[in-house]
Parts: sequence; structure tokens; C-alpha cells
Amino acid sequence: MDMLIDPKTRDYNGCTTDTLANAVYLRLMTPLGSWWADPTLGSRLHELEREKDLSRVYRLAKQYAEQALQPLIDDKRARSVTVTTTRYRTGLLLLNVSVIDATDKEQVFKHPVRLT
Repeated sequence: MDMLIDPKTRDYNGCTTDTLANAVYLRLMTPLGSWWADPTLGSRLHELEREKDLSRVYRLAKQYAEQALQPLIDDKRARSVTVTTTRYRTGLLLLNVSVIDATDKEQVFKHPVRLT
């Protein structure tokens, strides 16, 4: 069991979790190569903050999220990861991440990505 990170406050919320919530959150929020303990952890989603709200950016966001979450499949913590994108509002892209964990339970996460 891990302490659960609250995505809104980016701090521990006092609860514990046995899901992949922390792993998904850290892989999507951490810029690729900046984690001191593992330079392969993270995503390139931070590069999209200065991009315009275009359909090609949505495809890039999906690719970047899938690349960041692939290690969960490689180390057999998840069986599959599915990422879809939704335009939440102008300048805000929402990643919908569905993870089937090793026990065949589906876990769903939503991750916002700001655009200009």
C-alpha cells in the first residue's frame, strides 16, 4: 500500500491506495528525464503547454501518454493501457486513461493538459 497523491494539491492526501493511481500520475506529470532515481520515468506532455489547441496536438498527447505508461505493461503491473483524448474546453485537453491492472481490474484516470 502506498500513500495516495492527490492530483489537485500534488501532495499526499492521508489515504492509502493499492491502485496504480500514483504510478500513472507520476509518469504523466513528471517531465521525461527529470526524475533523479529513474531518468526513463516521465512523459513529454509538458512540451505541449506552448502548443495551440489543434487536432495534431491531441494525437501527440495520446502518443506521449502511451509512451509514458508503457513501462507499467513492461514490468507486468498492468495488462493494457488505453488512452483517449477529449477537448474539455478551449486550451484544455483531457486525457482519459484506462488501465487494466495485473488482477484484471479496470482503473480509470483523467489527466488535464493545458494548451495555449
